Amino acid sequence: MFLDAVILILQEILEAALLLSVLLAVNQQLGQHFAGTRKLTLRWYGAAIVSGILGAAVFAWAMPSVSAWFDYVGQEVTNALMHVIVIACLYLHCLLLQSKVQQKAQCDLGIGLALIVVITLSITREGAEIFLYLNGIMSTPTAVMPALLGCSVAGGIGVSAGILLYYLLIGFSRKVTLRIGLVLLALFAGNMAAQAILLLTQADWLPYTPQLWDSSILLTEYSVTGQLLYALVGYEATPSLAQAIGYVAAMLLLTSTPLFRRSWRSQPAQRETPQ
Repeated sequence: MFLDAVILILQEILEAALLLSVLLAVNQQLGQHFAGTRKLTLRWYGAAIVSGILGAAVFAWAMPSVSAWFDYVGQEVTNALMHVIVIACLYLHCLLLQSKVQQKAQCDLGIGLALIVVITLSITREGAEIFLYLNGIMSTPTAVMPALLGCSVAGGIGVSAGILLYYLLIGFSRKVTLRIGLVLLALFAGNMAAQAILLLTQADWLPYTPQLWDSSILLTEYSVTGQLLYALVGYEATPSLAQAIGYVAAMLLLTSTPLFRRSWRSQPAQRETPQ
């Protein structure tokens, strides 16, 4: 029970923790050039984390009803929709950041709302599974303590990984941080697109496509390394063709933003001086 809890909770926490760390690092680096932006970003983060935890509790509570939607595939469809919304808001967030960098618009509200939606839905989606798991083990008294201990260990690993990634990113120069951070955001978007396609395929909303490979013999998704790669780059031992297409399409969407292209120039993300 202890090991099961560690694996399950780690799977739910890692992706959200790493995504939040990358977003914070990117926004903090860009915020150095705008008065009050760093403090505002932290406020957005605080509001998003609180709303995400509340959303996770409500989503877990409503799960029996949600699961009955769409001819009893409501959970899969709802989770897939959350993935799609997060990808869209990541794209919008990058567009608005670039507009502010270039002084084209004062779009603090739009940047904040997009950030809040991404963080809230990420925590809601992952946190609901944790709430459901904890609620399930309460019916077995002998399993409560091992499961809670496993949850604590997994939570510590996930949060520590997020903190470590954040400090690694901000330890680089601003240019390098933006390059790495935006590449990771593109990988996160690809991972979410692949997950959404898998969920919709399981719900029979999309047709099944051929499996491209099976690398589970070399590295299983349920190992600590597999979970870390899954959270970072969307590692899938048995991906389908549709998942691969969705992964690449979402990555291309994020890398098409002006902010991403600008980050690979010699002077990325600096404020332009009016002529």
